[in-house]
Amino acid sequence: MAEIELAAAPKAERAKPAELVQLIVFRLGDEDYGIRIEQVKEVTVTPEVARMPKTPPFIKGIANLRGDIIAILDLEERFRLRPAGRPIPERSYTVAVEAADYTLGLMVREVPRPFTLPLSQIEPAPEFVQDAGTRDKYLEGIAKLPEGGIIIVLDMRKLLTPSEVLRLPGKAASS
Repeated sequence: MAEIELAAAPKAERAKPAELVQLIVFRLGDEDYGIRIEQVKEVTVTPEVARMPKTPPFIKGIANLRGDIIAILDLEERFRLRPAGRPIPERSYTVAVEAADYTLGLMVREVPRPFTLPLSQIEPAPEFVQDAGTRDKYLEGIAKLPEGGIIIVLDMRKLLTPSEVLRLPGKAASS
């Protein structure tokens, strides 16, 4: 009888539902990128952005988002997926994401969309695709889609280096 129970155990383990991950997916350049939904505070039309002096070019400035002043980042420029200095489109969207002690607005050109997939479809990102100069790796992994595409999954808590976080507009006032 014990042999029957042992033989049944692996089948029961296979029957467990797969752990699902919910992402907010958006396009940067020609690729799909995603952020875990628990890191996203909200998605909105980009509010008016005030440019700040002495900030890196990929930080477009600051904006008032429902009473909170947040830095607006352009990830296409940050990841060098398009030429620097390309004007902000008349209508863009901001994905407000929460890191440990700050909120950032990520400017994207199309409406982000929700996407759910099994955690098992996200594989660790190969070391060679990470920025060698960045101490913390900001890619959580690469999601392989059944139809053959991929989604590059970002870890928003590691997107900026500690020195970049200290240089965020409004960060000194909130610290």
